[in-house]
Amino acid sequence: MTLRTDLLPALAAFESAARHQNFARAAEELHLTASAVSHHVRKLEDRLGVTLFQRHARGVALTAEGRQLADAASSALSDMDHVLAGLKHARDEDAVVRVTTVHSLTYAWLLPRMPGFTSRHPRIRIHVDTEMALTRFDEGGPDLGIRYGQPPWPGLSAQPLMDDALFPVASPKLAGLEQVRDAEDVAKLPLIGDLSRQGWQDWFRSAGVRGARFEERYSFSDTTGALMAAVQGLGAALAREKIATPYFADGRLIRLPGPMVPTRASYFVVYPSHRRLRPAARLFVDWLLTQRKVSQ
Repeated sequence: MTLRTDLLPALAAFESAARHQNFARAAEELHLTASAVSHHVRKLEDRLGVTLFQRHARGVALTAEGRQLADAASSALSDMDHVLAGLKHARDEDAVVRVTTVHSLTYAWLLPRMPGFTSRHPRIRIHVDTEMALTRFDEGGPDLGIRYGQPPWPGLSAQPLMDDALFPVASPKLAGLEQVRDAEDVAKLPLIGDLSRQGWQDWFRSAGVRGARFEERYSFSDTTGALMAAVQGLGAALAREKIATPYFADGRLIRLPGPMVPTRASYFVVYPSHRRLRPAARLFVDWLLTQRKVSQ
């Protein structure tokens, strides 16, 4: 069957209703009334001769035919978005992309890579929010984030970015460092902790150190604070591989004896599942995901 142009508004209304599983939310997104969305869907059903939604008192649910059409419509509209993004390149690239993540990852991993993105898209402005709290993705808030943890996060789509690993580090000037030859010796150093879910106890257990008595002499709310304390020679800190790289590059920190322990959490690119990414934000997400191979 040839798609008639007069069905395009109905198809757009159906795609939004299918994505939200709710006519009222689709109406809000499309700036229509819920009855107008329902009318468009009915028109499409009549034209196709199939039922696309099962309607009941608590809402609507896609039928098998509806799911098939929803997948095709979503793919087609996504392709159209990419085409329009290319045709309107200059206007789209004037946008601001708002990114939320933690300070430690911004400083050690994101910023060194940013020139690669800005050289390709010089007109896109990037705003990075490094608040520790899990930012809400409300209207007018961030477009996307890089989170360290394990999904699912309600209301967010999450794409894997990279894994990480833990190991102990210290300043090469730390007193007593010359006596550290194995993981058991690390336990004898002043230890620095942060609020990560995996800490010294996990690392010593993975290193095979049984019954080690240790005390965190210093504790910080974030990884950057713990690493900077180690730089100052206050003790040994647990570093994540992706965050420690700049400290090794300039010699401020060195790795201590013991294993690299895979972290239980990983890094994910997240963004609201209830709305499409703007073209500039999609460019940034696609670029971030290309960094997976670089980070491995």
